Amino acid sequence: MALRDRPLSANRVAIITLWLLTALVICLCLGISFGAGHVALTDLLPGNSLNSVERAILYEVRLPRVLIAGLLGGALTVAGVVFQALLRNPLADPYVLGVSGGASIGGVVAITLGLGTVAGGLGSMIVPACAFLGALGTLLLIEMIATVDGRLTVYTVLLTGVIFNAFAAALIYFIQSIASLQQLHEIVFYLMGRIPSLGHEALGVFAIAILLGTGALVAMSRDYNALSLGEEGAMHLGVDVERVKRRTFILGSLLTGLSVAMGGLIGFVGLVVPHMLRMMIGPDHRILLPAAFLGGGAFLVLADLFARLVLAPNELPVGVVTALIGGPFFLYLLRTRSRIYGI
Repeated sequence: MALRDRPLSANRVAIITLWLLTALVICLCLGISFGAGHVALTDLLPGNSLNSVERAILYEVRLPRVLIAGLLGGALTVAGVVFQALLRNPLADPYVLGVSGGASIGGVVAITLGLGTVAGGLGSMIVPACAFLGALGTLLLIEMIATVDGRLTVYTVLLTGVIFNAFAAALIYFIQSIASLQQLHEIVFYLMGRIPSLGHEALGVFAIAILLGTGALVAMSRDYNALSLGEEGAMHLGVDVERVKRRTFILGSLLTGLSVAMGGLIGFVGLVVPHMLRMMIGPDHRILLPAAFLGGGAFLVLADLFARLVLAPNELPVGVVTALIGGPFFLYLLRTRSRIYGI
């Protein structure tokens, strides 16, 4: 019996979690071990000595970077899974509901105004903060538009998000047309997607926010299974559908907005990884959501490692790598599978 067809049990959950956790740890170790500078994780073994520069490379540069990549990949994949469940559409991704457009506008405006060049440790966080504020504003706007008679209409949310993303793209093009050459360069690389550099304190805050949002969505995994029967079927099973829809929209959008604020637009992670996992372990959200966080994190860590090494010492934007990998692979899935396992 294929792994995806086995009934869910504590033993199966433990096996899948251990397998994916091991894969994530291996990817993290690879990400720490390779990069600029001839220093690897194995240099920490007894008998080897590292100078202060080598320790700084490992602990201050590579370790935070791979942890951020893991958190971003996990957040985007979890957001993709829950939006696919909410919309009952296997082609939905984290950027479909418009919040990414608002975050992009916030980040681009901050870059154009030169806020990212502010001196001091706070300067590097101004652009992500403005991007997240843009995401929050867009979230409130879309929720207000899509709420009719106290109910959050899923298709109105989807259409509003698509329209707002188109508007955001037009506004970003306008800003690019009036930006200086240096600002245009920064905007383009920001929108391509990249893994940011964060201090330990900022990384801790980012990790807590991502883990809390992910945990809240995982807690609703049984409700997502019920939603696969349709809203009426879920209501017959005792699910408060309106509460689930609103919480999913808000929490999923916050995860997406935070991810775009920190890393820009990193495409295909929230679309390809969920389908890969469904084919391997099945569509049960009780295991799919935790697996999505671990699998998405491992995927983006490897993509970032490839981005750092393929043209070393130059570095590709990680969003370019995920698109180059994810696009053809998703077409392969569509071509070779008789069906994509649904929600």
